[in-house]
Amino acid sequence: MTTKKLFLYFPPTKIDAPIVYHLVKEHNLTVNIFRAKVTPDENGFLVLDVTGDDENIESGIEYIRSLNVEVNEQSKGLRWEEEKCVHCGNCVPHCPTDALSVIDRQTMRISFNENLCIQCLSCIENCPFSAVKSVF
Repeated sequence: MTTKKLFLYFPPTKIDAPIVYHLVKEHNLTVNIFRAKVTPDENGFLVLDVTGDDENIESGIEYIRSLNVEVNEQSKGLRWEEEKCVHCGNCVPHCPTDALSVIDRQTMRISFNENLCIQCLSCIENCPFSAVKSVF
């Protein structure tokens, strides 16, 4: 079994497509939705994990793309803008997964590991310099 994180971007004409249903029923995937914003007549966003056999995941991704829904396997919808970060460390104690952490105790340099991020958004609420942003 493999798990892949996917960021889906829906044009307004595709927000009512039952994508998650088809991923589960037709592609035999387990789906865990982290964040979603799907509003009538607007672009939609969905961040999810899909778990299953590699070939089922690939067929599921191809199905999604066949609907003209953009699939990004690298993005989660959360961005850390290092150039805005002053490395104050305020975000670090609020990150439950250590996705944001101090990598150098002498300089207090912060790093962001997107693979560990679960998008709880605590960093956004606790960053006084808006160095962390969400696309939602």
